[in-house]
Amino acid sequence: MLLLLLLTSLCLGGYLYARHILKLPFKPTNEALHQQDSAFTLDFLIPSGTYLDERITIGEVIQIRLKKEKSIYRRVIGAISDLIPPRYRVVADLFLFFFWFFCFMVLIRIFTFMGYSRSLRTSLLLAGIIYYFIPDFSPGRLDDAVFLGIPLLIIALRICLLRRKERRRKIEI
Repeated sequence: MLLLLLLTSLCLGGYLYARHILKLPFKPTNEALHQQDSAFTLDFLIPSGTYLDERITIGEVIQIRLKKEKSIYRRVIGAISDLIPPRYRVVADLFLFFFWFFCFMVLIRIFTFMGYSRSLRTSLLLAGIIYYFIPDFSPGRLDDAVFLGIPLLIIALRICLLRRKERRRKIEI
């Protein structure tokens, strides 16, 4: 009980300390770090082309920095994918996912002795992992989460069904 209370107080203290740091004014804090010749300054948080007044806080600067798209790749892909209608982007994403699924399914069925159901689940999971890491036609995380989440849910459902079947078998014996 004492360890749990200590862990809770440590987490709460860290949260309150982080909130305090994020409410500090940005410019005076950064200037104080520069005057002390600190190895860590807040210069990397300053977004280019943005005016920072004296009253802006560190938390607001971080929010401004995270709002801007950083990479050229994201901007180019976003501009190109906006030209494609959403319905066709979804179809292209499905084709991309099922292409990888088919490749893994063929590879697993030819070179292993797995049954169809296990190779189906394995190839769905591997296709979801590949789809998560490669560039696709829909920029964003939602489609990646769906294509990775559905195979994980299928695997979790299969595990639950097997455990339920084993419990029933033990009860009958």
